[in-house]
Amino acid sequence: MNRVKGLLAGSPGAIGVTPTSGITMNLNGSDAPQQQQPPQSQQPAPMSPAGAQHQALQVLTLAQRTADEHLAKAHADAERIRADARAMAEQIAREAEAHAGTVRQDANKMLADARESAADTAREARAHADEAQRNAEKLVSEAQAQAEAIAADARASADELKAQAEQRYDDVVGGLATRREALQEQIEALEQFDREYRTRLTSFMQGQLRALWVDQPQVNEGLEPSGTPARTR
Repeated sequence: MNRVKGLLAGSPGAIGVTPTSGITMNLNGSDAPQQQQPPQSQQPAPMSPAGAQHQALQVLTLAQRTADEHLAKAHADAERIRADARAMAEQIAREAEAHAGTVRQDANKMLADARESAADTAREARAHADEAQRNAEKLVSEAQAQAEAIAADARASADELKAQAEQRYDDVVGGLATRREALQEQIEALEQFDREYRTRLTSFMQGQLRALWVDQPQVNEGLEPSGTPARTR
């Protein structure tokens, strides 16, 4: 670049090459090594201004060509890098999409398994609930039947106890009536015996008194024949 600037500035002594021995370009745009002319015993003749300008124009043309080649190479490299990046991005996108599909399939499978498990759990819970309800209804029916049987037994026992109590009451009351009648008969018999005893005792006493009055009349002066004391007149 310094040599190019020197040539453009019009310094013919900047490079000591002829147009045929100047800078040569290879096919891939890189600068070829400069071929040095064999040393000569004599210095070259100074170049004319027209030759220096022509040489500078050639150098500028070569530099422009080199720059274009470098720019084209840079564009090609950029396109290649861009294509590689695009291909890599597409590959990564495809891999990501495939991975996302796999993850989506796994998620759908897990969701289906979870739904199926939830459905099984719900069915089992419903079955348990139905069984528990049936057992509860059975227990309620059995308890109700037992309660009705106990109530019936209690009513039967109560009726039997009531009948026994009534029978016992009737027996007791009937026995009391019978005993009352028997006691009434005994009382009447005792009263009859008392009357008869009193009558017999009175007759016996009167007979004894009459016998005493006949045997000892002086004792009975103050007595009437009936055995009662004499009345005072």
